[in-house]
Amino acid sequence: MKVIIIEDEHPAANRLAKLLLDLNLDIELVKRLDSIESAVQFLGSEPEVDLIFMDIQLADGLCFQIFEEIKVNTPVIFTTAFDQYTLKAFKVNSIDYLLKPIEEEELKQAIEKFQSLRLPKEEDYSGRILKLIKDINPIKYKERLLIKSTQELSYLKTLNIAYCFATGKFSFAVDFKGNQYLLDQNLSELEADLNPAVFYRINRNLIANIEALQKVHLWFGGRLKIDLTIATTADTVVSRDRVAGFKEWLGGK
Repeated sequence: MKVIIIEDEHPAANRLAKLLLDLNLDIELVKRLDSIESAVQFLGSEPEVDLIFMDIQLADGLCFQIFEEIKVNTPVIFTTAFDQYTLKAFKVNSIDYLLKPIEEEELKQAIEKFQSLRLPKEEDYSGRILKLIKDINPIKYKERLLIKSTQELSYLKTLNIAYCFATGKFSFAVDFKGNQYLLDQNLSELEADLNPAVFYRINRNLIANIEALQKVHLWFGGRLKIDLTIATTADTVVSRDRVAGFKEWLGGK
């Protein structure tokens, strides 16, 4: 098995190299690299490599930049000191991760996992790692909305919004006290800006905060109708094509 190590800390690289050779698994250490620049240059030549061990924090930046610059078709095991929340993404998008200092038994298990997966040679690891970057840098949803009135500008915290509705060409937000605000966005724009874990587009004219739901009734034609804690004149029937998504949202995605 041909392996390369991408690690800018020489003691860490030396330790990993020794651990790999001590495993007696017919491992050949093809190359040791210590920067994004050298990794891009070497991997860009499409070397015959079976597995990459890659430190996340390199001397010239985060290793993710490598995957943004070139396509990598080789499995990756990350070596990292990232926290547990972040590591969930690594488990999905890479072969595995190893926390420093690396222990021999954990290294052996990671290699056994790699061998058992028997991944296709042309797997698009760049795509998987770019997804990882997206997962650990989640979309930032708006915490406030701009409110316009005749004489002034103000803002409304999104978590204080019970629901948003549209009537004609205008869109409004209603807070949990029943106050109504004219918005500068249409509902499609609002839907993209609001956290989907909290808000759901009930139908073309209504977006509701999950905390504003009082009851959900079975309705005609397999649809649902919701009661809100704050009274509204808007249609509160869940569109037929949104019922399945609404149930998933209600149960927690």
